[in-house]
Amino acid sequence: MKYLIPVLFLLSPLFATAQEVTLYKQIDTTQLFIETYSPPNTDVDVAYPALVFFHGGGWHGGNRNQFKPHAEYFSKRGLVCFLVDYRLIGKHGTTPVESLKDAKSAIRFIRMNASQFHIDTTKVIVAGGSAGGQLAAATGLCEAFNEDSDPMAISCKPNALALFNPVIDNSPGGYGYNRVGKIYKAFSPLHNIKKGAPPTIVFLGDKDKLVPVVTAQYYQTAMERVGSRCDLEIYEGQGHAFFNYNFFEYYKKTVTAMDQFLQSLGYLSEEPGITIE
Repeated sequence: MKYLIPVLFLLSPLFATAQEVTLYKQIDTTQLFIETYSPPNTDVDVAYPALVFFHGGGWHGGNRNQFKPHAEYFSKRGLVCFLVDYRLIGKHGTTPVESLKDAKSAIRFIRMNASQFHIDTTKVIVAGGSAGGQLAAATGLCEAFNEDSDPMAISCKPNALALFNPVIDNSPGGYGYNRVGKIYKAFSPLHNIKKGAPPTIVFLGDKDKLVPVVTAQYYQTAMERVGSRCDLEIYEGQGHAFFNYNFFEYYKKTVTAMDQFLQSLGYLSEEPGITIE
C-alpha cells in the first residue's frame, strides 16, 4: 500500500469550496482516492473538524459523489469534508471485508496527514448511507478487519457518527448476511456496541424495507445502555435512500438535523448560517 498526496485539480473560483483529489491507498493496481472540500478562505493556522463520507450501494456499487451535496454544504459551514472511494464487489471482485479495511485506512490516512488537510484529529466525524453507514459505524465499533500495512498506532475510530439508513445488523435476520456470512458477529455494528462508542445520530424512514425501525430502536437502546448518545430521527412515509439530494425536502431535513447534532457536540457553531440549496 502506498501513501501519496498529489493534488490533481482545483475547481474554478465560481465554486465556494476548494476541491482536491488525493490518492490514499493502492493495492496492486487498484487506486483509491479521497475528494476533499475545504471551508471557503481556509485559515492554514486553524485545525478544522473533519467529516468523512462513505457512499452506499450494498458494498457492491455506488460512488463517492452520493454525498457531494452534503460535503459542499458542511464545508461552507466550517468542516473539512472528505468523499471516499473503497473497494467494491462489482468493480473489484472483493468482499465487504475489503470495503471495511479501506474505510479504516482512509480515516487513518486523513489523521496521519492532518497538517496537510488542516484538521483536528480529535474531531473526526464519520458518516455514511446504507452499506456506507455500516462502514462508518464499523470503523467506530468493530475491532477486526484492518489492513496489514496500515499504521495501527493511528486510530481509525471516529469521534462522532452520522448514519443514514445504515445496514447495522448483518446477521441472518438483517441485511447483507449473504455477502458477509459467518463473520457477521465481528462485522455487524449492532453486535459490537461497547462502552466508549462514539456519539451517533441515525436517520431512517419508517417505510425502509432493508432497515426496520425496530432494528434502529434496538441499536439506540444498546448504545444508551453502554452510556453512549444515540439520537434516532424517524421520517414518516419514507423508504430507503430518502435522504439523498434528489429527495430535496428530506435532504434538507436530515442535513438540518445533522447540523444541529454537530452543534450540540461543539463541532459547529450557529454561524455562519447558510442556505441549503
